[in-house]
Amino acid sequence: GVGAMTWSPLACGIISGKYGNGVPESSRAALKCYQWLKEKIVSEEGRKQQVKLKDLSPIAERLGCTLPQLAVAWCLRNEGVSSVLLGSSNPEQLIENLGAIQASASGGGTSAEVLPKMTSHIVNEIDNILGNKPYSKKDYRS
Repeated sequence: GVGAMTWSPLACGIISGKYGNGVPESSRAALKCYQWLKEKIVSEEGRKQQVKLKDLSPIAERLGCTLPQLAVAWCLRNEGVSSVLLGSSNPEQLIENLGAIQASASGGGTSAEVLPKMTSHIVNEIDNILGNKPYSKKDYRS
């Protein structure tokens, strides 16, 4: 009966794609207090994350959604997740993110919600790209 509440499903904006070509001056990562985020983005690990985002893009396109919507739906598809905390800088970002769970009413974005499209085949495809699927070693102690 316990559920998890996930935080930062867009990885502090990294999944939005705005850091694909470096750190824009108008972004959060450009602020002095977010130096840690900038360092994460420009690091070797950050560059590897950008490659994974490019590899995930065709899946989002097939599902008719954006990468942020795919990320939110990926989080919510886990039965142990009760909710996802979304942060947005403007109403447009919030509306886009909510497109993961509802049909688009604004005329842009997706025509249908993304979450029901997260089949086991799609999830396996995503997990293979990410390479970070957790596993549990069953403990059969009595």
